[in-house]
Amino acid sequence: MPMVQSLSMESEEAADPEEILFESLDAIFDLKPISVGSLGSSFVYRYDGIEGSRQYTPHTITLDTPDTKAANWHLHASAIWVSSIYLADHISEIEIPPSIPPQDNPSPPCVLELGASAGLPSILLSKLFPDVSATVTDYPDEALIGTLTSNVRRNDVALNCRVVPYAWGSDPSPLLGADGDGFDIIIAADTLWNPELHHILIDSLTKTLKRTSSSRIHLIAGLHTGRYTIQAAITCAERMDLEIESILEREVDGSSQRPWCVYREGEDEQARRRWVVWIKLKWASPTPASTQHRTRSLTSERTIMNR
Repeated sequence: MPMVQSLSMESEEAADPEEILFESLDAIFDLKPISVGSLGSSFVYRYDGIEGSRQYTPHTITLDTPDTKAANWHLHASAIWVSSIYLADHISEIEIPPSIPPQDNPSPPCVLELGASAGLPSILLSKLFPDVSATVTDYPDEALIGTLTSNVRRNDVALNCRVVPYAWGSDPSPLLGADGDGFDIIIAADTLWNPELHHILIDSLTKTLKRTSSSRIHLIAGLHTGRYTIQAAITCAERMDLEIESILEREVDGSSQRPWCVYREGEDEQARRRWVVWIKLKWASPTPASTQHRTRSLTSERTIMNR
């Protein structure tokens, strides 16, 4: 497990008022923030790596917080969410295969991030694994995509990390490329907060995840999302040919883990903010149901013809 990173804000002038507020809430009320960042400020994320690893080495990433047009403020994209920081801190748990020379790896792992906002997890992943092909996406808002593209470029990962505007539920062809095979791994942080969007989010996951037994989806959500809202997303995924490989509640500022529970008696907002949920999904059936039906039909036809 990586050593805990530090997140700070750089400013040539005074400290940012919003950052001061976040720190005050934590210090006075013991209320953990669910997001950090404010428009016009740059944040520096420091990944300390895993001691002794040649793959997970220390990196520093500088990010601008995205803005959106007023009509898209409801997307809540103008922040760096704590769940995305948690995902970056534990990026090794996505289990990307170790880097190998390009000549020995004609098909490098393909990773997709949905609802990326500032793009932290994908940018870190691209730095750690130069041979990985990463696609980082968010809603096609000009200001949002502009900042995301800038973050990718300023952190020198544009060669293996491409930015694609994408609205959930829309045609995924621009994401999939010419072969259309899909992605080996999909990641998303704090994308479950709106139950009305669950169906189109899960629909996008099923249309972009490669149909193999090894393909995986990693969803990380802060408990501020609401337990019943998270459970509704899980139920939606299970109805759309995905199944849970693992689901754990994990302490944001510690190492404690506990089983997922849709209801915890006596839990208040203060307690919820201390935890995120890590959901790992895979295909319930690596072969699409329609293909299975056609295969059974062909087998039946051959059996009849051979009689």
